[in-house]
Amino acid sequence: MFGAIARRIFGTANDRVLKPLKKHIDAINALEPSLEKLSDDELRARTDDFKRRIADGAGLDDLMVEAFATVREAAKRTLGQRHFDVQLLGGMVLHQGRISEMKTGEGKTLVATLPVYLNALSGKGVHVVTVNDYLARRDSEWMGQVYTFLGLTVGVIVHGLNDTERQEAYACDVTYGTNNELGFDYLRDNMKFRLEEMSHRPFNYAIVDEVDSILVDEARTPLIISGPTEDNSELYRLVDRVMPNLTAEDFEKDEKQRAVTLTDRGTEHVEEMLRAAGLMKGALYDVGNVSMVHHVNQALRAHKLFTRDVDYIVKSDKVVIIDEFTGRMMEGRRFSEGLHQALEAKEGVTIQNENQTLASITFQNLFRMYPKLAGMTGTAMTEAGEFHEIYGLEVVEIPTNRPVTRKDADDEVYRTADEKNDAIVTLIEECRGRMQPALVGTTSIEKSEHLSALLKKRKIPHQVLNARYHEQEAFIIAQAGVPGAVTIATNMAGRGTDIQLGGNLDMRIRTELSEITDEAERARRIEALKAEIEVNKEKVREAGGLYVIGTERHESRRIDNQLRGRSGRQGDPGASKFFLSLEDDLMRIFGSQRMDGMLQKLGLEKGEAIVHPWINKALEKAQQKVEARNFDIRKNLLKFDDVMNDQRKVVYEQRKDLMQVDDVSEEIAAFRHEVIAETVGRCIPERAYADQWDVAGLHEECLRIFGLDLPIAEWAKEEGIADQEIRHRITDAADRKMAEKAANYGPETMRMVEKSLLLQLLDQSWKDHLLQLDHLRQGISLRAYAQRDPLNEYKREAFNLFEQMLLDLREKVTSVLAHVELRFGDESPESVLEPRGPQYTQEGRDDPAFAAATASISHAPRRTDVDPEDSATWGATPRNSPCPCGSGKKYKHCHGKA
Repeated sequence: MFGAIARRIFGTANDRVLKPLKKHIDAINALEPSLEKLSDDELRARTDDFKRRIADGAGLDDLMVEAFATVREAAKRTLGQRHFDVQLLGGMVLHQGRISEMKTGEGKTLVATLPVYLNALSGKGVHVVTVNDYLARRDSEWMGQVYTFLGLTVGVIVHGLNDTERQEAYACDVTYGTNNELGFDYLRDNMKFRLEEMSHRPFNYAIVDEVDSILVDEARTPLIISGPTEDNSELYRLVDRVMPNLTAEDFEKDEKQRAVTLTDRGTEHVEEMLRAAGLMKGALYDVGNVSMVHHVNQALRAHKLFTRDVDYIVKSDKVVIIDEFTGRMMEGRRFSEGLHQALEAKEGVTIQNENQTLASITFQNLFRMYPKLAGMTGTAMTEAGEFHEIYGLEVVEIPTNRPVTRKDADDEVYRTADEKNDAIVTLIEECRGRMQPALVGTTSIEKSEHLSALLKKRKIPHQVLNARYHEQEAFIIAQAGVPGAVTIATNMAGRGTDIQLGGNLDMRIRTELSEITDEAERARRIEALKAEIEVNKEKVREAGGLYVIGTERHESRRIDNQLRGRSGRQGDPGASKFFLSLEDDLMRIFGSQRMDGMLQKLGLEKGEAIVHPWINKALEKAQQKVEARNFDIRKNLLKFDDVMNDQRKVVYEQRKDLMQVDDVSEEIAAFRHEVIAETVGRCIPERAYADQWDVAGLHEECLRIFGLDLPIAEWAKEEGIADQEIRHRITDAADRKMAEKAANYGPETMRMVEKSLLLQLLDQSWKDHLLQLDHLRQGISLRAYAQRDPLNEYKREAFNLFEQMLLDLREKVTSVLAHVELRFGDESPESVLEPRGPQYTQEGRDDPAFAAATASISHAPRRTDVDPEDSATWGATPRNSPCPCGSGKKYKHCHGKA
């Protein structure tokens, strides 16, 4: 009660954020008449004026009012849209580096133009992050009109671009792209060998559209670039054949934790079957069967936890993951640790190789690298605590332009799914009868198709939108507001596209009039479409607006709010209702058995439903519990990734430093001297007598690491010789050998080889280190049984592994450079056209690290300069450089193809 009184007097925390911003709205509106009088060129010239003022020391905040007024005027002239006052508020919140929560249909896409333009004036680039390629492309073209009109450049990053196209897009003032593409480009950049090949500029400012989807829902899974390991596909198939023979007593399943384990009886049963198939000897948990345990566990998860058309679909001989929140296909993403291979074996499709992590990062750590970050969505308040704790982002609720008039009914709860579905179909028929469009939200592909089958039986025309029909997503959702339309969609499908009552004019023009070239005919048809949509809009308004029907509650309140928010945009009429049954996942997992018994005692008849506000509150509490658990999962993932993130920063910074210099000989010499000191210290311990020295071991190590056959045994017999003297002699011999190599091959070539080998060996060591961390992470939770904190244990061991990696790297670099021999092709004209470049031979060594590092160096300088006018010299182009012909492709993919 006291809280309500205080809010009435002092306002809410949200009000206190918005109040000081409202004074800027009057200032922006005051500039409108003067800007309307400017010509297009005069309006565009304001951009150069703003840039000049920034160069003279003006801050972005000083320019905000003028810049926002300029963008509003540009939008009126290019898009025919004028920013509402509440949209100006949303833009200010975004400029401050906060999250703008704006209801569906309030024009978030247009709002973003305000802070994007203002922050792009600094010349450091602004990223607008979207949830899919369609929205990235659409928004860059649509809102790009405003930016290009004002003299800014716009780029878009989507799947399938080559390196040159990506560099050009990132060099633009404004760059649209998906979170996945931006993240993978960052990881790929840190695997490049030249600075000029990197795509990203230093991060500056990002606005994340649908920020809750990207920074919360997708943040459970890190981005991983991986490479194939050895082929185990046959073993996956053989183990998979065992799974159908398991009975219910052979395993225990915990749906809350998404875990399944074999019982003692199940373990014995599996052992019998594996031994009978000749796949295993002894017991399953014998030390020699560790790999078999891994395969059995993943096959068990694939069969008992993962369901086709719910968690994944099978398409074009591939298992494609379905995003549990969006219902979209996640092309190119794979489950890790062999689970994806187990699913491929289960479904009988081609099994692809297991992968090893080459580079990875979580979305949390990716977006925390931006000095300034903002976001916008229709539903963020329920996750405000997580945004603040993880990203330091404050959520601000922006008032709607017009009051929301949608009627939200209480949930209806039925005993069985069949009763619930009958009630849903009945309501859909009622909506069709009064020509009221209905949007039906489902939680999975399987359920959307089951409902579709029920509607087909009743001969009710409808559209189904799920991951199978991803290509038509925007068109289907845009036309979901026409009279009598019935659209079944997975809960978040079509996000980013407005459902306009009567239909979406822009989408109809794009699809129906794309082939009409006659301007007069096109204008006539557009007017006819406008009139038709206006008539339809009035019909729908009279029928009650869009009716949103939820077929069950999602784990997260936010997803339900998003579905509900599709109706009642911009003050339109609308309605929403959720239908539930005790067989729904959320109800079943959270104790519906007791409720079922209670309802039967109360005499609930078949087809009857419970409707009461208390039910809504109870469900909300259940959803809050699930949200809290999911937050803990994400927070835990982040804590472990933070350990790797610190190491990742060190390695990536080191790589950048190495790429920026041409000469790394000082670092190489320091490595060599440190390795010599460690080797001598190991074989000749401090304060040890001469007869305790491992002279033979030191001789062997000098031969193995430095390729030096030194008379160490004779040195050790000299009177009064100490370890320091021996270390000096080995150092002199090693330095002399490397100086001779540099003289033989030429200092320039030697410097190139040193730098290239150092980068390749650093990458190899980092890749091996990531694999070790993966293995460490998988088993570290068991330390809790010994009363040890798994996170602290992981930190300590990860630090030790990182130190060991650096020690091993020094030795590998020293050893490879000591043994490497270069051979160049002869200088005949043929060899200039097809240069062989430096080739490497080993001096009697068989070392995997050596082989990996010296397999090829594609960045070697050639002895003939490249002349773009003379194709005879193109053979001297480095393989990863742009082809001189001007195609934009890499040389190795164009004229340099083998």
